[in-house]
Amino acid sequence: MASVLGLFIGGVVTAIPVVTGVAEGVSYQKQQNEEAANETRMIKFNMNVSCESDDELVDEVDQGIVVLRHDKVWIVPRDDNNKPIPPVDTIKPPLHAFAGFYIQYPDDDRFPAERGLVSTISDDPPMLNWIYVDRTTYELRYGNRSASIQHIVGEWDWTDDESAVTLDGWEGFVAVDEGDGEGTKWGGEGLRWAVYFDKDDNGLKGKRGKKPMLEVNLERKLQSEEEQLKQLEDANRKMQVKSQGDLKTQFTAPAADKKKKKVWGK
Repeated sequence: MASVLGLFIGGVVTAIPVVTGVAEGVSYQKQQNEEAANETRMIKFNMNVSCESDDELVDEVDQGIVVLRHDKVWIVPRDDNNKPIPPVDTIKPPLHAFAGFYIQYPDDDRFPAERGLVSTISDDPPMLNWIYVDRTTYELRYGNRSASIQHIVGEWDWTDDESAVTLDGWEGFVAVDEGDGEGTKWGGEGLRWAVYFDKDDNGLKGKRGKKPMLEVNLERKLQSEEEQLKQLEDANRKMQVKSQGDLKTQFTAPAADKKKKKVWGK
């Protein structure tokens, strides 16, 4: 696992920018080496949610899990297997839980370099996106480098005990009620609680109107090596099927269809 992720890191680490002063450059290089060697930051984790509040809505986010949908980051309930429980049964494709790790954000213009956060956004195809904070709205979103580079992409980190996620040195995350009360917003999928970062520590003044808000903690739920290996194996198998075609469709076509001289699996 570490070797696979190591290859990924090797593909995105950027060159050291030209800086004033040898000491500053040496310090930067030392930081880069430490980041590359810190394999614990490459361990994939899910984000579970805790919320300590007297608000009557607290049960809707406490003990939830973070999912990615519509280019935004949401909180939904989770089951005993730490899987998202969809608000409605008709959601397709299924909700995708955050499953990511820390890695340096590739941008030569950022100095010192910032530690970013990536997550898979789907299992088929297997894809990674950056988690970032929209510079205008302060909502957590996900996207590729082009979508994220103008926004707040770090410094992502963890608390001293490595149990929870932080941004810019603190846990300033909040859940904002973006539902419409009827479950018709956001594609009728029943999504309600969107994750924001209270960057100015003022309760998102001027950002959320009268929408209810709850302070939340984003807790790291580490995935086991077995879970990560299974994900890689599933991804490789799906890629092989896509490139080679499904053998059943190649060799077991119904006779009526064969008469049409259709080439199966192409």
